Amino acid sequence: MFTLLSLFLGAFLAATILPFSSEIMLAAALNSGEYQTWLLVLIATTGNTLGAIVNWWLGIYLLHWSDRKWFPFSTKQLDQASEWFRKYGTLSLLLAWVPVVGDPLTFAAGVLRVRFILFLPLVFIGKGLRYIFIGWIF
Repeated sequence: MFTLLSLFLGAFLAATILPFSSEIMLAAALNSGEYQTWLLVLIATTGNTLGAIVNWWLGIYLLHWSDRKWFPFSTKQLDQASEWFRKYGTLSLLLAWVPVVGDPLTFAAGVLRVRFILFLPLVFIGKGLRYIFIGWIF
């Protein structure tokens, strides 16, 4: 049970403000053989998606504090994410798992008021496919 909780929290935090690699935690959990692959992939995907939801919510409500030191994304990250949105549209949320750009991308989705009903499945699918791939190679 500790493995599942750790994986969930690690995946959640990795999608928010902490520079962390949930893929390593998933790989370790998969190698332990303690749980079935599908369960670990689902736990990691759910945790990571919930972290992205926090970013989306922050984008909706907290952008006016973006100049504060504690703010989780740099101006450069927000500019990159906004550029992705302008260039590729809402479907770019399928790439929310990409390092450096992915987390600000989910924040930008909030800033740009992407509807949650579009945001959630795109982010879940994108993040899930990454974890499925990791589950497949381990």
